[in-house]
Amino acid sequence: MEKPVKGVVTGSRGMLAGDLIPRMKGAGIETVGFDLPEHDITQPREIFLSLEAEHPDIIINCAAYTAVDRAESDHEAAFRVNRDGAGYLADACGRLDVPLVHISTDFVFNGDSDRPYREDDRAEPLNVYGRSKWEGEEAIRARLTGHIIVRTAWLFGVHGDNFVKTILKLAREREELRVVDDQTGCPTWTGDLAGALVCMLLFLGERPGATPWGTYHFCGAGWTTWYKFACAIVDEARRYERLSVRAVTPVTSDQYPVTAKRPSWSVLDTGKIAHVFGIKPLPWIEGMKAMLRELYSC
Repeated sequence: MEKPVKGVVTGSRGMLAGDLIPRMKGAGIETVGFDLPEHDITQPREIFLSLEAEHPDIIINCAAYTAVDRAESDHEAAFRVNRDGAGYLADACGRLDVPLVHISTDFVFNGDSDRPYREDDRAEPLNVYGRSKWEGEEAIRARLTGHIIVRTAWLFGVHGDNFVKTILKLAREREELRVVDDQTGCPTWTGDLAGALVCMLLFLGERPGATPWGTYHFCGAGWTTWYKFACAIVDEARRYERLSVRAVTPVTSDQYPVTAKRPSWSVLDTGKIAHVFGIKPLPWIEGMKAMLRELYSC
């Protein structure tokens, strides 16, 4: 692969793409966004023809069904996007002879590990969303050699609905927030992940003879619980505005029931991406502060 000069980003109206597309353009990569309703990755003929017309050098798939709880009763839609759509993109990339970068999730794991998950650890999803993402990964592996799968976790950013924005909204409205404290993971700022993806794209273009295809983990450095994450958000947000919240209270998952079961441990090992690409993520708390600076400056 020569240095990429044109990339197509699917799911271009989503949270991650909102940070990725400007960074790709800033790196000199001509970037085209695909999203619904104009472009549907679950329609194989239509998406192939649309991609063929653009003549891209690389495709980055940020499109996904991400409604974790709704997926439990909406199996078909989740698998249609996360498994079938990913496979159709892999087929299209094979026909066009271009590589695919695909975004996946920590939810492919069951949370029973006693150490950060590595890329080759056994996948055992606990919910429909996780299974649909895992089967999407497997579809790509089976159909396309030239791929990179990037698993990430607990994404937050300025451009979409996410935990940080939810906590800010509730902290303005309520005096007490009750937040789960028995699930541990690595909050990841979309701006940091977007920067990492651009570094990977440039690496692939600069070293075509040593292309490191495969699966990688990228998430905010360090780990925390949802409760501690919420406390940090509230503390930082108070630098910018007055909030109604007086207390953030830790609760167990049993005290805050949801439809889809979540892994209690979602920490990812990012050693491989550091070794291969020289990419090291920001500490999650620094990513959160960067996101709030951007949000409050808008």
